[in-house]
Amino acid sequence: MPPTIRSTYFDGPFGQVHVRIAKPVGAPTHLPLLCFHQSPQSSQVFTEVLKDLGTDRCVYAPDTPGFGESDLPPEPPDIADYARAMIAVMDHLGHQKFDILGYHTGALTATELALARPTQIRRMVLIGLAVLQQPEIDAFFKTPWPVPMTMDDSFVRGEWNRSVQWAGPGSTLPIIARGFVDKLKAGDKAFWGARAAMRYPFAEKLPKVTQPIMAIGPKDDLWEISTRAAPLIKNGTFERWPDHGFGIFDVAPTRINAKIRSHLDV
Repeated sequence: MPPTIRSTYFDGPFGQVHVRIAKPVGAPTHLPLLCFHQSPQSSQVFTEVLKDLGTDRCVYAPDTPGFGESDLPPEPPDIADYARAMIAVMDHLGHQKFDILGYHTGALTATELALARPTQIRRMVLIGLAVLQQPEIDAFFKTPWPVPMTMDDSFVRGEWNRSVQWAGPGSTLPIIARGFVDKLKAGDKAFWGARAAMRYPFAEKLPKVTQPIMAIGPKDDLWEISTRAAPLIKNGTFERWPDHGFGIFDVAPTRINAKIRSHLDV
């Protein structure tokens, strides 16, 4: 039976953190799973993961501070700040050990968390790995995104067009619209998550992770960039998924959930 997805809030270093929760009807048979979303989105992207994996374990999907329903930090955060907020969630939940799933910006947060709590994090799934090089970082900071809001419809049309442009294969209008609303909700702070990702030394951090990693590179805006993670993973695997891009959790739930289980259900 699919679990009921509920919401709760926990206090963190930047205010309240909103968390989606799915728990099995009976006793859990696997370790709890924490899921960290990309930005500027929210934990809604993990709805199908919560429904499936929540049948036999507790699954928690927090909204990153400043996104979804979580409070906005007073200043632009770094990945270490996002990890501190997730540590606060872990401490509130009270489990001794967790598995973690990180997607895009969430993969960086998961990496920082694994290094900060090495005995509490058992296994990791990382999807979309932003192993960025300096020219790409420089280009980001030179690009005027997000475009300033306007009183006419040019701002909304521009953001909608970008949402359609980056929609992955099989994405439906409701899937695109959900992400679009999440992006608008973040307002002029929507770029804060990407800013944190640009400032994170992922290529230095990833090789230090000792937990088993299963990494996947979908065909999205990190398609070529994600491949740089393969030689940096010291304990795990990396594979490319050319048939799926953004929206992978919605359009290919059977495949992605089975893959997650293959790594975690041991």
